Amino acid sequence: MSETAKFDHKAFLATVNTKPGVYRMIDKNEKVIYVGKAKNLKNRISSYFRATGLSTRIMSLVGNISRIEVINTRTESEALLLENDLIKNLNPRYNILFRDDKSYPYVFLSNHDFPRLTIFRGKPDNSKGSFFGPFPSAGSIRYTINHVQRMFQLRNCEDSALANRTRACLQYQIKRCTGPCVGHTDKPSYQRQIEQARMFLDGRSNELIDQQIEIMESFSVDQDYEKAALVRDRIENLRRVTEKQFVTDFNGDIDIIACELRQDLSCIQLFMIRNGTSLGNKAFFNRVKLDTDASALLESFIMQHYSNHPAPTEIIASHPLENEALLTESLHRLHHRRIKISSKVRAKRRHALENAVNNAKQALESYLLSASLLNKRFQSLVENLHLDNAPERIECFDISHTMGEATKASCVVFGKEGAMKSEYRRYNIKDIQAGDDYAAMRQVLDRRYRKRQELPDQLPDLILIDGGKGQLGIALEVLESLNILTVKENLRIFGVAKGAGRRSGYEEILDEEMTPLNISMDSPALLLIQQIRDEAHRFAITGHRQARAKTRKKSRLEEIPGIGAGKRRLLLNTFGGLQGVQAAGVEELIQIKGINRETAQAIYDSFHG
Repeated sequence: MSETAKFDHKAFLATVNTKPGVYRMIDKNEKVIYVGKAKNLKNRISSYFRATGLSTRIMSLVGNISRIEVINTRTESEALLLENDLIKNLNPRYNILFRDDKSYPYVFLSNHDFPRLTIFRGKPDNSKGSFFGPFPSAGSIRYTINHVQRMFQLRNCEDSALANRTRACLQYQIKRCTGPCVGHTDKPSYQRQIEQARMFLDGRSNELIDQQIEIMESFSVDQDYEKAALVRDRIENLRRVTEKQFVTDFNGDIDIIACELRQDLSCIQLFMIRNGTSLGNKAFFNRVKLDTDASALLESFIMQHYSNHPAPTEIIASHPLENEALLTESLHRLHHRRIKISSKVRAKRRHALENAVNNAKQALESYLLSASLLNKRFQSLVENLHLDNAPERIECFDISHTMGEATKASCVVFGKEGAMKSEYRRYNIKDIQAGDDYAAMRQVLDRRYRKRQELPDQLPDLILIDGGKGQLGIALEVLESLNILTVKENLRIFGVAKGAGRRSGYEEILDEEMTPLNISMDSPALLLIQQIRDEAHRFAITGHRQARAKTRKKSRLEEIPGIGAGKRRLLLNTFGGLQGVQAAGVEELIQIKGINRETAQAIYDSFHG
């Protein structure tokens, strides 16, 4: 009898009360596989052990339960908050976790005499300046920053550059900044630029356009036609940008959330409106792991999302929410203010919601098309690599270095839904002879699979090695020495060797017998292998370049006595980077605050000694 079959649910349910709380289902490996909340714990947990009416997925969950732990709470709202925290911290196998770890960006205007325009991530602090947003994506905020800088010519340089420049930078030359660093504009003029930018970012574009028309007409009356023409061009730019900016008739801050389900995939589209201006949208794709509907998915998303991010004053959902009152109460406790949640809306709100629903449908359709293409490529592996079944998990390894310096190994992971980036890993390769790719491959594979010797569930179905017979031979040796091929009998391993002329598309796929496989160049299987190999190469070389850059900077500046983080940052900012510091003479270096002649000579000697 298996471990999971020993779970006596009847005996357990006899100990459970009817109070609100959270339950955690745990498997035989002591991993939490599901977290749920309940208004009545006994009734909710009992529903998993009904004699009939359970879906295949629920039966799979129940079949893996070794034990269940419960936590009582005073209210259902407390249970919802606790459930949300546990899902984020434990990431159980059968729960849906909406991955959105990054904070949303804001447009930031500092409180300086000549305020700086930049992108800010984190929790806004109004004592440091003004924040506009948040924006749902990097693309939407870059679009806004680009147009604000082009229309209002605000600086985006560091404060150290503003204080130390002796001539205007390229931004001034291309009319993206009015050059406050070298006195090409005064404070009153720059403040007028700032106020105009504030109006635009606050969504008051029409008011700003009317203001600019008055200014243009006053210049015309004074027969200052050159300035009038400049203002005319600004008005035209404002009109064009305002059309694309999509200014709505809404007041306040509103998020519109639409959910679309198809097969076992979901797409949630989030549209963000702030001060009547649409700041863009973002799509969240997830595989539905248990039987659920759009309403339940929306409830999970709203709770998870707004526990990490600022909430608007109003949330509009595409489906009625069964626990709308509970969500409202929980968000009120999180954000200390009332947040309206609704699904039945009229007029302009209904039109905006319909637009969000259509976007969710189109996005999910596109995603499914790309997923079907990926599935076709996975199925093609069966025929071309002579596999028993299409692999569920593929891991690919690559080594990167420059003449043996800063050697890095990468492992990228692909599943049938595509790249599993959260499971990518980089490895620092140490204690080998510089440039020894065989030793590097041996080390990374040993480190990767030694911990998985007796855990077949954590092993891939297919391993790809970027290299020829030598690297593939090393990989086979390591896997055999660790008994990995015994632990998972159907695991297959292949080498991806450079083809004729080392050209992409001419790769040679080697099997475990070192025999090249005859795979057509336009085969979906070969295209998938190339895609995975290229991703492993990109991931490895990115890590290698970062490590090499860090090593080189450290060897030049960090090892000089008397140069700490502050002085190092000041040197790099003043001279525009490491090359500028290298080109500086002793007399130039001693002009930097805190750098005496002895230290300046040490810096100079580190580059020229």
